[in-house]
Amino acid sequence: MKVEHQNEAATGPQMCRTIEVAPPPPPPAFAHRHLPPPPPEKVVAAVPAAVEDRDREGDDLFIPPLNFAMVDNGIFRSGFPDSANFSFLQTLGLRSIICLCPEPYPETNMEFLKSNGIRLFQFGIEGYKYIDLLPSAQMDSSCSSYAPACVLPEPFVNIPEDTIREALKVVLDVRNHPVLIHCKRGKHRTGCLVGCIRKLQRWCLSSVFDEYQRFAAAKARVSDQRFMELFDVSSLKHQPMSFSCSKKYNN
Repeated sequence: MKVEHQNEAATGPQMCRTIEVAPPPPPPAFAHRHLPPPPPEKVVAAVPAAVEDRDREGDDLFIPPLNFAMVDNGIFRSGFPDSANFSFLQTLGLRSIICLCPEPYPETNMEFLKSNGIRLFQFGIEGYKYIDLLPSAQMDSSCSSYAPACVLPEPFVNIPEDTIREALKVVLDVRNHPVLIHCKRGKHRTGCLVGCIRKLQRWCLSSVFDEYQRFAAAKARVSDQRFMELFDVSSLKHQPMSFSCSKKYNN
């Protein structure tokens, strides 16, 4: 409330009048409570359509089998394929598969072959062999002559030459192409068969061994390389070949 006094000389007897002044508006409620101001409105950025398409495509990515590679026109190699690789194998349009493992082919894989019209050629080759006993002169002194701990892996695995030769006939028959060659890991047995193919293609031994070692890596075996070196391809030279480097071009 505001009170004003006026001069008596100017206005006569002293007068007192009251002037009502409107009170100021109350401060905001949050100022009394010391509350923080409301957060800013959240802005959601639009996702570009290209990113959404890329994410959707990620669900359909193809997964090749272990150690997969192309050997030549219509010939591929790999480790043992499983269900995660089936979509990729369908893109190859395979007619046949050469399996170099002796174990029964998995039922899931057989169903895939049947549903896609793929023929299976199985040539069972053991992955390794063992020595039952070692001569006492070659044993460690801490090893008993009949102790099971002395059963060691054989350093030179015998690759069955006849089996490799029969598998090569399947590979050379273009009616079986496209064909996939595989074993367990795609290293040793598959490497030996591919090495023999390279000899038919007249590769030098150093190149044959380089390719074998790229897949076998630290697991490379001298016995495999010796087998490829000694393998005689003369009896297979009469077989028709569709390999790219077997063709002769005239200038």
